[in-house]
Order: sequence, then structure tokens, then C-alpha cells
Amino acid sequence: MSVASPSRAARRLDSSRPLAAVAVAAAVVLGLPIAALVARALLDGSLVATAGLPVVADALVLSLVTTTASVVLMVVAGTPLALLLARRRFRGSVLLETVIDLPIVLPPSVAGLALLLLLGRNGVLGPALRALGIELPFTTAAVVIAQSFVAAPLFIRSARNGFAGVDHDLEDAARVDGAGELELFARVTVPLAGAALAAGLVMAWARALGEFGATIMFAGNVEGHTQTLPLVVYSEFQAGNLDTSVAASSILVLAAFGVLVAVRLLHWGRALDIRSAAGG
Repeated sequence: MSVASPSRAARRLDSSRPLAAVAVAAAVVLGLPIAALVARALLDGSLVATAGLPVVADALVLSLVTTTASVVLMVVAGTPLALLLARRRFRGSVLLETVIDLPIVLPPSVAGLALLLLLGRNGVLGPALRALGIELPFTTAAVVIAQSFVAAPLFIRSARNGFAGVDHDLEDAARVDGAGELELFARVTVPLAGAALAAGLVMAWARALGEFGATIMFAGNVEGHTQTLPLVVYSEFQAGNLDTSVAASSILVLAAFGVLVAVRLLHWGRALDIRSAAGG
């Protein structure tokens, strides 16, 4: 009498158990330090006690203002570039994409030094800027530039993929109906690529919010002017104010967590739209 072989579902379950164990172990390793940080700030009350301190409140406001300005700058400068890369292939386009993506893999301190050598008082463009009465290094504007430089590639990549995924037949149909190019872009292309654009903006904003190395190299660490929340974490830790450093870190963690959840929801909503369109 032969023994019945296990069902396919049972075999699949058995084979997935080692993968599940590895996944759980990886989640614990990656999540435990973050959980310990946030738990420390919540349980000992340091998050509530120090969140209202002037140094933390001022840095939080500065971070929100500068990251908002960075997002506006990224949209204005990055959207046309992303559209060009999505719709045109030209000599040097691969090199251009590589240069755009480079800040993603550069150490932030290198990015800050590069900005300083280009826009600093003695940099390549320093004399020209000085002649115009413009001083960028160690100013709030320098914070915006540093954040935009390191975060813009995330938006451009996502926007490029979103524009590339737009159905050209729908755009052609809009042209047949008499839509001009600007109207076509605003009412057809952008809505169809909306999920990718939003996800890119959210990720770029989060990257700008957490920027440290380029900011401290190019903008410095001046309280009330260039000291963003990540710089408060560093400064307070160096000064021995661990509770303040932990509280500021927890604010950044919670903000980043919220951003990542928002990105997942955007992708989930996009997937539902695609399935609904396919089903229809």
C-alpha cells in the first residue's frame, strides 16, 4: 500500500516556513533598534518633555519650511526633466540619467563639499554670485539647496517611471479632441502618472527631512538659521543631552514611518486602479 504524497499546498507551506523564519528574523534585526529608540522616548516621557524645547521646536519648523521649499524646487525643475527622460532618447541620455542618479549613491558629506566648491565664497561660481550680492553657504537657502540636491533624484526617477507608463493612445485621443499640449499635460498626463509623482514627492520629502551630511557641510549648524532636526540630534548628542537627542530622533522616525505608510498606500491604490481598469 503506497503512502499518499503530500498535497501541493502542504508542500508549498513546508517550503515557505524557512523563508518566513528568515523574514521574521530580518524584520526583528532591522526594526528592533528603531523600536528601542521610539520606546525610550515614549516611555520615559522625553518625547513630550523635550518636543517643546526651543531648540527642537525651532529646528522642526525650519525643517518643515526648508523641505517644503525643496519640494517646490524639485517639482519645478524636476518635472520637465523627468518628462524629457521618459519621452525622448537622445545621445547622452544614459549619461544624463547617471549624473542625475549620482547624488543617491554619493556620501552626503561629499555632496555637501561639492556644493561648497561650486557655490562657496571661493568656489567656481562664488565670485559671480558675490558680484550679484548673493551669499549662499551657511544660510537657510543653502539648506534648501543641499536638501534638493540629495533628494531630487528620488522624485525624478519616480516621475520618469510614471510618465513612461502613461498610455500614449489616451494622450493621442485627447489631442484629437482638441486638447493643447499644456492642457493635455495637466488634465491627462499628470493624473495618469499621479500615483508615481506623489510617491516620488513623498520619498523625496522624507529624504530631504532626514538630510544631514550635505547640510552640515554646505549650510553649517547655526541654531535658528540652518540647524534642522537631524542636526539637533547630532548637536544634542555631542553635548551630552541624550534625552533631547532621542526625542528629536523619534520625531524623525515617526515622520519617516508616516511617509513610508503613505507611499505604500499610494502604490496600493495604484494597483487597485490598474486591476479595476483591467477588469473593466
